[in-house]
Amino acid sequence: MSDFALDETLSRLTILLVDDSAALRGALRVSLQAFGCGRLIEADTVERALDVLRTKPVDLLITDWKMKPRDGIDLVRTLRDRHASPAPNLPVIMLSAYTEDDRIRQARQTGVDAFLTKPFTAANLAQTLRETLRVTSHARVGAPDAPLATAS
Repeated sequence: MSDFALDETLSRLTILLVDDSAALRGALRVSLQAFGCGRLIEADTVERALDVLRTKPVDLLITDWKMKPRDGIDLVRTLRDRHASPAPNLPVIMLSAYTEDDRIRQARQTGVDAFLTKPFTAANLAQTLRETLRVTSHARVGAPDAPLATAS
């Protein structure tokens, strides 16, 4: 998938968007639909996201870091727990305004595949999607040696 068309790839995927901000979910929805994604599921809490993951097949998770009462890091920790997770190898893109190196390291150690800094542009989102889908098609998702795509 080195030079794949993003719209062709996204048209085959189901993406779960998790953010407690309806406005951000809306902005992501518009961009993803413009990129050709036809199947989007939205959740406003970690619990709702986990319910979706237990009942529906999902190909990619895009989650915000800062949410209440549980945050995106907690969601990824739960997701990567092979004993309790409905989808331990699901590719994850983390959205965050946090840009410090220790935050990016924490996200990587938790099992995040890509980190997208807010505010982001549609071009940044498209680049992160391409890199994440390319990496996860060749490596186990969340592997410690897998590259962590970052865009800002």
